Amino acid sequence: MAQHVLERSQVLPITIDKAWAFFSSPRNLARITPPEMGFVIHDSFDGREAYTGQRITYTVRPVLGIPMRWVTRIEDVKAPERFVDTQETGPYKRWHHTHTFEAVREGVLMRDRVEYELPLGILGELAHMLFVRKKLDGIFRFRERTLERIFAGGTEPS
Repeated sequence: MAQHVLERSQVLPITIDKAWAFFSSPRNLARITPPEMGFVIHDSFDGREAYTGQRITYTVRPVLGIPMRWVTRIEDVKAPERFVDTQETGPYKRWHHTHTFEAVREGVLMRDRVEYELPLGILGELAHMLFVRKKLDGIFRFRERTLERIFAGGTEPS
């Protein structure tokens, strides 16, 4: 079926190295995910930043509180400028998320580009029109507001 694209950008008042340290740590995913998503990581991490081949297994509750297992794989890393994660198993037919970071005068320009497809053919497209797109927009709005609070004044994440 149809491929959909979600793009967002945000300037944070921090250095590219601080941005990389925060975003390349899977432990911070839960901090920037809305609580109602029930996001739980099932892997333990050794504190390493994202690396090519890394797998992350977690549970989310995207619809009606029903838990779903989601496994992503880090496909490409170019620290501190970019990493790409793709879904191995989960709620989407395809999920390809590119995170980029660029030093700018005001701090760091963070960009997200998500290319995704839904399963179930026409039913998936109907779900996209009725609630999936709106849900994704809400997740990224939550993330934007949360990041503004975390990095207010260019402070270190806690």
